[in-house]
Amino acid sequence: MDPGLAIRPQAAIRAALRDALPDWAPVLAGMLVLYVPTFYRLFSGLWATEEQAHGPIILLLALWLMYRQWPAMLARADGQPSTLGWPVLGVGLLAYILGRSQGIIAFEIASFILLLAAVLMLKCGHGALRVQWFAFFFMAFMVPLPGPLVGMLTMPMKMAVSWATEHLMYAAGYPIARSGVILQVGQYQLLVADACAGLQTLLTLEALGLFYLNVVRHSSAFRNVALALLIIPISFTANVIRVITLSLVTYYLGDAAGQGFLHGFAGMVLFITALLLIIGVDAFLQWFVRWRNS
Repeated sequence: MDPGLAIRPQAAIRAALRDALPDWAPVLAGMLVLYVPTFYRLFSGLWATEEQAHGPIILLLALWLMYRQWPAMLARADGQPSTLGWPVLGVGLLAYILGRSQGIIAFEIASFILLLAAVLMLKCGHGALRVQWFAFFFMAFMVPLPGPLVGMLTMPMKMAVSWATEHLMYAAGYPIARSGVILQVGQYQLLVADACAGLQTLLTLEALGLFYLNVVRHSSAFRNVALALLIIPISFTANVIRVITLSLVTYYLGDAAGQGFLHGFAGMVLFITALLLIIGVDAFLQWFVRWRNS
């Protein structure tokens, strides 16, 4: 293939983006005015907590997905504004006003997603939104869930993770006992917190799995559905490994190490473990599909 054939379309897309910049500049300026204070508040507040630390990761990955799909979106854009964009714009602005005036950060985040969708529909047509649908769905994982719902669903998950941790470590010969979600490892007590085995962690790992599925884009429907369903037990396993890691760190290095820097590192262990498990399960499903079709 002539390399120029691959280069010219990309050059044409870049030229189209440069030509569209004056038209998009007021929209981008307006979004910056509205949301720079919101994202400053998020980075200095909610996203600085362990429970919601996935927020900026979700945002960056979603923006990367939008950039990745931009050429396909331009190809599908008909240039005709979608009338559906106006009610979406109105709902987004209302959510922003309520969130900003009442201090409801979930409304502000939701308004960011709605306004982006409205802008795409009004500037590029509804075909553009169909191309970028997964990026917007993915951004929905940034929106924090109501506290009562999280609390109601998190406790059974913490109990299950605590039970699994106790039995696995006891089978390995460690002196461990459990009372509810409190683990007694040697002379140390550990409380299995929401960040270690909560609903938000499960949703974050589910988002990671869906992102992986979107990037690899398997042609096998069985492989996609099976992996999507298996993300839930994968997430549970990753949470158990995280709590076991924290328990071992505390048992061997003391409570200060467990609650200090190494406690934060255990969060990385969670996501690395989940990603490796997803890739491993995906490889097994690939082998199974090939074996079944052979």
